[in-house]
Amino acid sequence: MEKFDLGIAYVWEYDEDFVNLVEKTLLESDISTFKISYDNIFEVIQKVRNEEINFNFFLDRASDAEPDFEPLAELLTQRETLVFNLYENIKHATDKASMHLEFITAGLNVPYSIIIPPHNEEKEIYLSLDDLSILGRPFIIKPCITTGGGIGVVTGAETLKEVLEERATNFNDKYILQQKIYPSVVEGKRTWFRCFWAFDKVITTWWDDQTHLYSEITDNELNNLGLNETYFITKTIAKITKLDFFSTEIVLTDEKKFIVIDYVNDQCDMRLKSKHIDGVPDRVVQQIIDNLKNKILEIVK
Repeated sequence: MEKFDLGIAYVWEYDEDFVNLVEKTLLESDISTFKISYDNIFEVIQKVRNEEINFNFFLDRASDAEPDFEPLAELLTQRETLVFNLYENIKHATDKASMHLEFITAGLNVPYSIIIPPHNEEKEIYLSLDDLSILGRPFIIKPCITTGGGIGVVTGAETLKEVLEERATNFNDKYILQQKIYPSVVEGKRTWFRCFWAFDKVITTWWDDQTHLYSEITDNELNNLGLNETYFITKTIAKITKLDFFSTEIVLTDEKKFIVIDYVNDQCDMRLKSKHIDGVPDRVVQQIIDNLKNKILEIVK
């Protein structure tokens, strides 16, 4: 049987740079890699079935978007392959309703929210004027399970009519109505952060919710602005979700309160800033890959 240290599956064309950088970094430490894409997915599935090929570790950036990759994911979970972001953990972590309640239990600050059942379970819902007044206007409407790229998210809702219309479009999903949170502004920057949990380490970055642009955080900013709190919050989310790699969004308000906004994103966009204006800073991407490398080396020792 041919065996590789890391199998990495991907389908998004913009993942190519990230995957190539993963290969380059890992090979420098004698960690073997194998790329799985549209070009070879059916061949790989057959070879795994026939025990002609296997992987010690698997990073799956494909099966959530492309059903053709699901059989491979199922096969590898039955083997001794260590899958980064176990599928059962992803299912748990990407349910916004569950995360909302578990975050509160863990002592994390979250926006005031109302969770409403799927349309196919309860066609009629009742929201009091008090509920709506606490939410404020505008408020946010999010499907609880459907995730990725802001699918189905309404960020400027004003009325109950919009809630009813949205839940009717996604029949089977719970919805979460969320108070809109506004960041403070420090030295011209909105205090909105995207934090990565990357293979046992936290990386905090500035992320502007209006422009969607990233920038790196300096050590001085971390210390002087008290941003180390984002590390504690992200580590707490990692304990709750048991994921290996995800991002979360955290806002610092005028009241000096850190609030978790976008709970868990299990498929992080790893486009490089050097090639895409709204990409992740190259040094942050490299740090994430180095963390992956170190995690693999730690396990195989």
